[in-house]
Amino acid sequence: MRKIVFIFTILFLWQRAYSEETYDPSADALADIKSAVALAKETDKHVFVKVGGNWCGWCKLYEKFTKADEDIMRIMKDEYVFILVNWSIENKNLDAMSYLGNPQRFGFPVFVIIDGDGNVLHIQDSALLEDGKGYSKNHVMRFLGVWKADAVDPSRVSAE
Repeated sequence: MRKIVFIFTILFLWQRAYSEETYDPSADALADIKSAVALAKETDKHVFVKVGGNWCGWCKLYEKFTKADEDIMRIMKDEYVFILVNWSIENKNLDAMSYLGNPQRFGFPVFVIIDGDGNVLHIQDSALLEDGKGYSKNHVMRFLGVWKADAVDPSRVSAE
C-alpha cells in the first residue's frame, strides 16, 4: 500500500511540475469570470473560458497543442481574454457552471465564449475540434475565428 501511495505521489508531483496551466480549485471562478468580462469590455475582446481541471489529460493535450502553434497563440492573444475555470471533485464551481450554461455536460475541456457585456455566446464541445488523430488546427482556427468580437458584431462584419 505504501508503494502505491508513493507512486501516485510521484506521478502527481511530476504532472504538476510539467504542466504550465494550473487550475485552482480554491479560486472564486465566478469572480474570475466577471474580472475577465470587465477586461474584455475594456479591450474590445471576448472571453475564452477553458473549463477543466488538473486531472484532465485532454486539457493538457489541448494546452500543449495550442502553445505549439504560433497562429493559434496569436489569435488567442489578439482576440481573447483567456481564463481557466476549475471543475473537480474538490470544487465543481456550481455557481460559475450555472452562469456559463452548465458546459460540463459536454465533458472536458469545454470552451465557453463570453462577450464584454457578460453574455455567454457559445459553448464548444472540444471533441468537435478533433480530426480523429487529435486536435485539428483547421477546426480550432475556424472556431476561434468565428467567435472573435469582430466576427459576431453585425456592424463590423464584412461581406468579403
